[in-house]
Amino acid sequence: MSNQVTLALAQLDLAVGDVAGNMAKILEYADRARDDMRADLVIFPELSICGYPPEDLLFHSGLRWDIENAIQKLRESLRGIAVLIGFPEYDGENIYNSCAVIADGQFQAHYRKQLLPNYSVFDEKRYFTAGKDASVFNLNGVRIGLNICEDIWNSKPIRASRSAGAECVIAINGSPFELNSQTEREAVVHARVAEVEVPVVYVNMVGGQDELVFDGGSFVMDASGETVFRAPPFDEGLHKVVLAATASGIEPVAAGTAELLSTEQSVYKALVTGTRDYVHKHRFPGVVIGLSGGIDSALVLAIACDALGPDMVRAMMMPFRYTSNMSQEDAAKQATTLGIRYDVISIAPIYDSIVEQLRPVFEGREEDVTEENIQARCRGLLLMALSNKTGRMLLTTGNKSEMAVGYATLYGDMAGGFAPIKDCSKSLVYQLVRHRNSLGECIPERVITRPPSAELRPGQKDSDSLPDYDILDPILEAFIEEDLSVEEITARGFDRAIVISILEMVKRNEYKRRQAPPGVRISGRAFGRDWRYPITSGYRFPA
Repeated sequence: MSNQVTLALAQLDLAVGDVAGNMAKILEYADRARDDMRADLVIFPELSICGYPPEDLLFHSGLRWDIENAIQKLRESLRGIAVLIGFPEYDGENIYNSCAVIADGQFQAHYRKQLLPNYSVFDEKRYFTAGKDASVFNLNGVRIGLNICEDIWNSKPIRASRSAGAECVIAINGSPFELNSQTEREAVVHARVAEVEVPVVYVNMVGGQDELVFDGGSFVMDASGETVFRAPPFDEGLHKVVLAATASGIEPVAAGTAELLSTEQSVYKALVTGTRDYVHKHRFPGVVIGLSGGIDSALVLAIACDALGPDMVRAMMMPFRYTSNMSQEDAAKQATTLGIRYDVISIAPIYDSIVEQLRPVFEGREEDVTEENIQARCRGLLLMALSNKTGRMLLTTGNKSEMAVGYATLYGDMAGGFAPIKDCSKSLVYQLVRHRNSLGECIPERVITRPPSAELRPGQKDSDSLPDYDILDPILEAFIEEDLSVEEITARGFDRAIVISILEMVKRNEYKRRQAPPGVRISGRAFGRDWRYPITSGYRFPA
């Protein structure tokens, strides 16, 4: 046997709803695959024509027309190469998550996704009807089966493809990033390959879409379960892979494998990607950040500069009488190092005016957290004013640990349009800062080593209100990401009273999180689309 198929894997960043823009990119990459790679087939990700996930936009009749027109344009304009394209297929009252192979204006194959994920960030059963049948097509004498994303996580669809005669299976995906996702994907495909003993070509998208980030990592696994190709994560690209037909079966020709990233590397790239795409896809001219001299805002500033470049980033320091000289010096140093515009405006006159106006209605009451919140809201007012005047979006700087227990101020430090580190625990923030500095130091060492503080009262430290983060973060992770009970968390060696106190804070502050801006999801369960706890709840954690 001497047949072979040259594939081009199009690992692309596509925009939800931008059918015209996506089609222009699809046609461009198809032309490149044909002309530069002499590819027989170019493979695009799941729902590539409309972007993923399109959510309730799928119900809009205008999108349906755009999709139908785009497919017709593809059939009319593309010649000399076959394309595997993903799209929502409208059939009467049903919508299918489908893909098709189109060559020289004709449909060569058609497949409807059989397994519809309905967990975590996925709710495809809200939109799609499940397909039932396998699809196998012949290309240069090689029989190729089709799967879509969730299908590959279960044995049934790929076994059906194999039973229908597939000698190789292509799976197109919209698989979002989370910690260790690439290792998990390859382990799953390895299990499928062991079952059917044919190669699998796995193509994933890249880019940010609201809270989700897609990390690419497209790969090819041969029939023995060896990964013979892996695309660089988080980067758009067109990658050539050859499938050679031999006497023993279809063998992918080794094309090199990008290295797997460490936790810090992958998370940092995800944060940069998510921030970059959110700003660019919304066409903001830049961002504004409140720089406090603390570690959270220092990390967000570094992310923003890496995502957008210093010219698109402005920072503002807003000191008060409790702001230390150290904080002001370190914030200024980081701004200078990164080369951004940096302004300093004291909140003292605004704060004093507000407190004076409130004095009659506060008469007889001692100062408390109210005055601390006023400080935060003065800063939020200034930052939002700068955002409104310049058109730049305000990035918030809160982390997951703070958001979990409500250590944040509504309409103060929670004000903004996007929250890059919203799903990063405080412990992870320290890891990410060390990682970023290893690439080129831009965050002063004192920011990392000093005790964390909101500096809202004299001598304040986070540990005055919260357990140390090496205690707080594991408890939060056990509750939020593992759904463990008080008893199960306590069994890990934590004080029961502290566990109950922390979990009560999480429950009590759900109303705040519902009003927080979206942010990059990097964990198995982020506050956002996959966290749906009730705001009003009579549940009590057992004492």
